[in-house]
Amino acid sequence: MFEILANPEAWIALLSLIALEIILGIDNIIFISILVGELPPHQRNAARRLGIGLALVMRMLLLFSLAWLIGLVEPWFTLFEVEFSGRDLILIAGGLFLLAKSTHEIHNSLERLQSSDRAIIHSGYAAIILQIGIIDMVFSVDSVITAIGLVDHLSIMVIAILVSMVIMLLLAGPIGEFVEKHPTFKMLALAFLILIGATLVAEGLDFHIPRGYIYFAMTFSIGVEFLNMLMRKSKQTETIKLNKAISASADRE
Repeated sequence: MFEILANPEAWIALLSLIALEIILGIDNIIFISILVGELPPHQRNAARRLGIGLALVMRMLLLFSLAWLIGLVEPWFTLFEVEFSGRDLILIAGGLFLLAKSTHEIHNSLERLQSSDRAIIHSGYAAIILQIGIIDMVFSVDSVITAIGLVDHLSIMVIAILVSMVIMLLLAGPIGEFVEKHPTFKMLALAFLILIGATLVAEGLDFHIPRGYIYFAMTFSIGVEFLNMLMRKSKQTETIKLNKAISASADRE
C-alpha cells in the first residue's frame, strides 16, 4: 500500500476519487437530513450518525465482495430488448422509492402549512433507520461501482471512501439543521430527491444522464434560493427600521 501511495499518479487518483465520492454522497446527506427531520430533536444526531455509519459499512462490504458486485453488473435478463442487471434493478427500485418518498414528504409539508394548528407527528426511530438503510444500499452500489471504474487499487478505494464518509459526517449535521430551519430549502431538497430518483430510474433503464447536468441544476437552484433568502432578509430589516422610525415619530408627538 505504501508503495502505491508513493506514486504521484496514485495520489491524483485518490484525490479525484475522494472529490467524486463526496459529490455522490451529497445525495445521501440530503435524504438522511430530510428523514432525520421527522424524528424528535433529541434523536436526530444519533440517527444521522447511524445512517452515515450504515452507508460506510455497506460501502466497505461491497468493496470486499468484488466477485458478488461484478455479478451485479452482468446482465440477468432482457425485457423489450433492454438488458437488466442486478445493479439496474437496485437503481430502479431505489429511484422509485425516492420518487414515492419525496412526493409523500412534499404532500405532508404542504398539508402542515395549510393546517398550522395540526400537531406535529414524529415518525418512529426504527422506521426512519430502515428507510435510511434502504437508500444507503442504493447509493452505496452506485458509489462503489463508480470507484471501481476509476481506480484499480482496493486500498485507494478504501481510503477515499473512508475520507469521504468522515467529511459527510461533519457536513450532515449543519446541512440537516439548515434545511430544517428554512422550509423553502427543505422543499428544494425534496425536489432534488425527485430529480435524483428519476435519474436513478433512467440509469437503471440504460438511459445515461451525465451527473454534471444534475449537479449544475442543483447548484444553480441553491444559488437562486440564497439570493431570495438575502432579499427576504433585506426586506425584513427595512421593515423593522421603518417600524422603529414610525414608533419613534409617534413617541415624539
